[in-house]
Formats: sequence, C-alpha cells, structure tokens
Amino acid sequence: MTTNLPSSEGVLPDGTRTSLPMTDERWRDVLTPEQFHVCREHGTERAFTGEYWNAKSSGMYQCVCCGNELFDAATKFDSGTGWPSFYEPATPQNVGTRDDRGWFTRRTEVHCSKCGAHLGHVFDDGPQPTGLRYCINSVALRLVERER
Repeated sequence: MTTNLPSSEGVLPDGTRTSLPMTDERWRDVLTPEQFHVCREHGTERAFTGEYWNAKSSGMYQCVCCGNELFDAATKFDSGTGWPSFYEPATPQNVGTRDDRGWFTRRTEVHCSKCGAHLGHVFDDGPQPTGLRYCINSVALRLVERER
C-alpha cells in the first residue's frame, strides 16, 4: 500500500509549525545531518547505536520531522535487531508503506504519511497480535513520554 502525501501542517524538531511538504534545503536547515540522511535520503542508522533501541519509557513516538504520532511505546518489543521495533502503528493511517527493491532484496519501506519521512522497514516476523515487526530508525523518532 502506498500512501499519498497531502500538503498539511507539521511541527519541526525545534517546535515551530510549518506547511508541508518542504524543500530539501529547508529540511537540511531543521534536521541534523544524520536525521536528514535517514529521513529524507532513505538511509539507515547503525544497529544498537540509536537513542531508542533499548528504551523502556512509556509514551508516544512521533515523527522527528513533523510530529505525526507514529507508534505507542506499549507496542514496542525487543526484537534483538538493535533498532526500535513495534508490532503496530498508533494509528494505521499515520504510517505508510511502499516496496523497496534496493540492496538486492525486496522489502517493505515504512514512511510517515504526513511528511514522507523514511522511518525504516516492516517485516512479517513480529509477535502477536499482528505478526508484524516495524523496524524503525531511532533518529527518525521523538519520544514524548507520558507523565507518571
């Protein structure tokens, strides 16, 4: 399933609101080089290096580019891969997928349906109840923790 990317409002990493979509030049101004590489150029961070791969806090994981709510921490699990893994999106329409035929293989890429940011990939080897493993780059996420 491919999600069309509508023009909408987003919340940038510095908290300012902006209209989406934005140019690569504007994204470079508001994202770190690693965030830009992963989110806008479809890169991948090294396993076991991201901020959230082993995080246990409760809260909502948002898109680092636009603030779209992507994954509830309650659906996070330890996949042993070194990247944050979730068995379902917080709201299905907030996450889109498309075929990724790079690296001599066929995978399903996961992206933010609001701003188009590359998040990671989804595989069918996850736990129940969905059997899915959304393998997501930490650098593409921002955790908004729930108050205790």
